[in-house]
Amino acid sequence: MSKEPRGLGKGLSALLGEVPDADQLRKPVGYVNKEIVGARPRQENTADILRIPVDMIEPNPFQPRMSFDQGALEELASSIRTLGLIQPITVRRITDRRYQIISGERRYKACRLAGMTTIPAYIRDANDQGMLEMAIVENVQREDLDPIELALSYRRLIDECQLTQDNLADRVGKKRATVANTLRLLKLPAKVQHDIKVGLLSAGHAKAILGVDSPEAQEQLCDLVIRDGLSVRELESLVRKLQVDPDAAKAKVRNAHATQQLPQDYYRILEHVGKYFSNDISLKRNASGKGVMTIHFESDEEVQKFVRALEEKQF
Repeated sequence: MSKEPRGLGKGLSALLGEVPDADQLRKPVGYVNKEIVGARPRQENTADILRIPVDMIEPNPFQPRMSFDQGALEELASSIRTLGLIQPITVRRITDRRYQIISGERRYKACRLAGMTTIPAYIRDANDQGMLEMAIVENVQREDLDPIELALSYRRLIDECQLTQDNLADRVGKKRATVANTLRLLKLPAKVQHDIKVGLLSAGHAKAILGVDSPEAQEQLCDLVIRDGLSVRELESLVRKLQVDPDAAKAKVRNAHATQQLPQDYYRILEHVGKYFSNDISLKRNASGKGVMTIHFESDEEVQKFVRALEEKQF
């Protein structure tokens, strides 16, 4: 007997509503901090990402896939224009100025449609599998990798170095469950992966979002986290309620929306206090009247100015 899917599908729209404000915080992943190929001495089997001019890349003549759906390519190109290319392609060096695609031809074609002049890529240069494995493992051990970069490195070790998840866990000194959970991030929609990569969403939030199977639901939950600043614990609670008690979840979401609808007196507080702190102040209030006010200040002088106003009763 097949197990019923947990995905909530389009029904989630009625529950959560639209959350378009999150899109305003998204900026494309551009890999602008990555060097353009040729900007440094040639390296063998680099595990890092380099940007390669599109006119230096050629398709793989042995590519078994001969046709690509034009509509799907246009959709991917549109996503790349908005979010950037999340997963770099992999190429092999033919000459110092020519590279041939090993994997990612569909991404390459979509990047060209999107008007990109350089494409982020991993470069394979030699056939020494052991050297490649060491290079990628060394890359994994860096502390500045974001969760998506880490997941992509794990995937490369499995695909290109023929490692099992158990082998991989041994190589990188992690528990197998940790490796498996990291790899699961690559199953999330591109928009959610983008938000993890640029820091709008934490790995903890992503793990909670993986509790639902519908890509649409995952994107909507992601948007809700960004817009309303839900903590991981709050998101986990919402996901559980979505799975077992949609009505309760709907009430929780209503409360989240209520934080945006403040009584008039609260707006007066924001106006009066905000003028002392460059209006960098936020206030959240739930339906029961409890809430939090956060003030961001640039210097001690701003605080002192506010204190003097209170003491002189000019507030």
